Amino acid sequence: MAIFEMLAQSLAPTACTTIEEVGSTGVGALTVAFLVLAITAIIFIARSSVPGPERPHIYICLYICGVAALGYFAMLSGQGWTAIAGCRQFFYARYFDWAVTNSLIVLNLGLIAGADSASIAATIGAEVVVVFATYMGSVAVVTTVKWFWFTFSLVALVFVLYSIARTFKDSAILRGGAIASLYGQLAALILICWIFYPLIWVFSSGFASFSVSFEVCAYAVIDICAKVIFSFIILSGREVFPPGNLVKEYV
Repeated sequence: MAIFEMLAQSLAPTACTTIEEVGSTGVGALTVAFLVLAITAIIFIARSSVPGPERPHIYICLYICGVAALGYFAMLSGQGWTAIAGCRQFFYARYFDWAVTNSLIVLNLGLIAGADSASIAATIGAEVVVVFATYMGSVAVVTTVKWFWFTFSLVALVFVLYSIARTFKDSAILRGGAIASLYGQLAALILICWIFYPLIWVFSSGFASFSVSFEVCAYAVIDICAKVIFSFIILSGREVFPPGNLVKEYV
């Protein structure tokens, strides 16, 4: 029994007397991200009332930006965080955000490409694994366990990126030039953005090399690019969607 008690004590997190929290720069980044995402969501609410073949994609973009805005509001208002190993402020609210919004991004890409439902479902499932494994790695107390979780997330991320870069792309090409061109722009943006997420994690939750404020700023920039710019590219390319394509294929 004594051995198990000693082991439990060695794995337990050290009590924090002080916590490294987000500074004024990070709070500013949270504020800007919240406002940009909220305003974008409002724009898409107004746009969703306009009938057209792009309307399902507009609704998805609305929820992408709306849920992300709620996540940033939670972080900005001092909610959705805890202290992790190393006495560092950790915003777990963003992981709830990513689990929903990244899945919706995959859904939108799959629908635009005209990919089959099985491929879309598999990619969404893998993306959920990415977010879950990254979260578990962030809150892990044991260093070895942390990096095992990160490895699991990378394996799932490779599958997601392959699906976007190859599986969905092949389907988009079959749909014709205009759709393929739009999909190519969206896929390139998401591939670049999602490669940066694990890089930021490595030097923040991983090695704790980045300050909490720098981490917050970096994630805010990537979130705005992957959600707001993504959504407006879809809005600007709404004319390429053939009438009734979603109804025929997915309903």
